[in-house]
Amino acid sequence: MNELFSLLLSGITVGFIYALVGMGFTVIYNSSGIINFSQGEFVMAGGMSAVFLLKTGMPFGLAFILSIAITALLGILLWKLIDISKEKSIISMIILTLGYSIFLRGLAAVIFDKELHTLPSFVGNGSFEIFGAVLTYQSLLIIIVSIIIVISLHLFFSKTKTGKAMVATSDNVNSAKLMGINIKRILMLNFALSAMIAAIGGILLAPITSTNYEIGIMLGLKGFSAAVIGGLSQPFGAVVGGLVLGILESLVAGYISSEYKDAVAFIALLGILFFMPGGIFSNLKAKRV
Repeated sequence: MNELFSLLLSGITVGFIYALVGMGFTVIYNSSGIINFSQGEFVMAGGMSAVFLLKTGMPFGLAFILSIAITALLGILLWKLIDISKEKSIISMIILTLGYSIFLRGLAAVIFDKELHTLPSFVGNGSFEIFGAVLTYQSLLIIIVSIIIVISLHLFFSKTKTGKAMVATSDNVNSAKLMGINIKRILMLNFALSAMIAAIGGILLAPITSTNYEIGIMLGLKGFSAAVIGGLSQPFGAVVGGLVLGILESLVAGYISSEYKDAVAFIALLGILFFMPGGIFSNLKAKRV
């Protein structure tokens, strides 16, 4: 039982990272219909920027805030490229995001390097036991921050004027225009918001698993899997999808072999697409953010 609980805690920790990446997918998809396959590179950009800003001697807090701001700017740049593109079909926009991800990966390899880097733990290297399972302070921080982000996003979308404008835009663009909402500004904010969420995930994960210029590939694919498992049309379905995926990975690695861990996401994705194409919340009425 101790081993099982330890695996569950590990899966929950990683699952929340997948959830943060997956929420970035749902935020953009529900507002524009675009699946942003450069979302994983925003995770990488957040982590790598924080690493190298800290190496310049910048204080912890400032380095992390600046790395999130840099990643948000990369999200805005992606939206600008989409906005000025002459070909406006969804397929061409998705291809554009794929090209942008390749560009960011190459840029990171040139600006930073190709080595693995680890951030120092934000809360020390200590740990504590829960029912015999060991949980590090950094893992606990990931869980707490992720929950705070989920709650904050819910409040933002439901209570603020800008958040409600985002909801209105994703629900019906034409009606939002008639209400005087600046659609381009709202879409730009959506891309910036999704990039910021991903950057926070990348920064939180770097002290545990390290980061490098290629880390965004697999994290992006797993975040996409989490979003699809939960349901792309369900804004917070990615949270459940990420947790399910993280726990499944942890159990497979612990009881079968770690060699099969990365295959879990794609097997789960294929299963969901085959049996429940709308995700595990497909029986709920789709509500676009």
